[in-house]
Amino acid sequence: MDSVTNVLEEPPDAEASITSDSTTAVSAPISLTARLDKTAPRRVRPRFRLSERSAEFLATYYPEATIADWTDWRWQNRQRVRTLVDLQRMVDLSEDEIAAIRAHTGALPVGITPYYASLLDRSNPMQPLRRTVVPVLGEYDLTPGEAEDPLGEDGHSPVPGLVHRYPDRVLLLVTNFCSVYCRYCTRARMVGSVGERSVKKTDIEAALSYIENTPVIRDVLISGGDPLSLDDDRLDYILRRLRKIKHVEFVRIGSKQPVVQPMRVTTTLTRILKRYHPLWMSLHFTHPDEITPEVAEACGRLADAGVPLGSQTVLLKGVNDDLGTMRSLVHGLLKIRVKPYYLYQCDPISGSAHFRTPVSTGVELIRGLRGHTTGYAVPTFVVDAPNGGGKIPIAPDYVAGYDGEKLLLNSYDGGTYSYPDSGQKLAVAEGSS
Repeated sequence: MDSVTNVLEEPPDAEASITSDSTTAVSAPISLTARLDKTAPRRVRPRFRLSERSAEFLATYYPEATIADWTDWRWQNRQRVRTLVDLQRMVDLSEDEIAAIRAHTGALPVGITPYYASLLDRSNPMQPLRRTVVPVLGEYDLTPGEAEDPLGEDGHSPVPGLVHRYPDRVLLLVTNFCSVYCRYCTRARMVGSVGERSVKKTDIEAALSYIENTPVIRDVLISGGDPLSLDDDRLDYILRRLRKIKHVEFVRIGSKQPVVQPMRVTTTLTRILKRYHPLWMSLHFTHPDEITPEVAEACGRLADAGVPLGSQTVLLKGVNDDLGTMRSLVHGLLKIRVKPYYLYQCDPISGSAHFRTPVSTGVELIRGLRGHTTGYAVPTFVVDAPNGGGKIPIAPDYVAGYDGEKLLLNSYDGGTYSYPDSGQKLAVAEGSS
């Protein structure tokens, strides 16, 4: 990992920590004596880590900006790379990339935070992270089976901004804005459209009213766009409203902000999140190169705030579809306190063929992980079935059949083992002997 520089966060307040070293945070509360002693040294927790890579990128491409600017998530939003000219300052674009950017209209524009741009390879258009955020002409090639809304979300939307596909849970879409736009996004049809922040407050109110009036709903996943792109007050309002609904037991937030804009995870944000437990968060990691000192800091803050973290990773051709990359990713996630949760087959959105692998690739990745590393590192591989079928898990076939009353099992080591299993046989193994 890069070495890091710590930057002070906000003015000292009642929750700040005291330490004699400004680069080291102390988690103990401020004593009453220290609070009363105006001469006592006061320090606050570090604002955010600044890796050597980030520091070099800042000095090169934003020489007029300060470290305080760089570690301010709002500055990162204002300075996003959004045009061909912006991107050409930092990346030697291929002819394919240039043509794709020039051809773009409508939703899913180019949008990359300076922080995430610092992770891109300037000269290699096939670098995994670069492929996920820089358009190519393949986006305009439509193949059979693709659709603008392949999961049928719009058809399961009783009110704007809400998807009610599963019996007891809903998807609450609170914004169309993401600080970084992934080129394989399931909601490519809507994110970044109509001025990027087109979800109306009246739509959110209608969705919250629907949840209030539908007692079967016990689980709400807040998504978008990226809900952590909202200002603190608006996010706090949505969480507060949901927590007042008695039949809502479980609230989740789906976000890539801690990965593409880790400085968004401020102490103010974590204080807000702590008010609304039980609260879980699904983070969108794609490649081990995303696991930087800054991202480790962001995930550590969330975990310390009591938020369980899981990763939802999309399987992408040429990005993370080899066993070595996937193993590095899941091991790295565990080290920053994130559980690999789902590995998704890439949804067949329009123009996604250049990203999609055969389903068998995902099965073989799971086969290469299961038994060869800790079970905590093995995600569930799923296909989100088109037209609203929901997530369907797909795994290697570990059942070889039956030998009389013995169930035959294929092990990770290539051997076949038997287990005594009298009574009703597994349906998948009926007829085996």
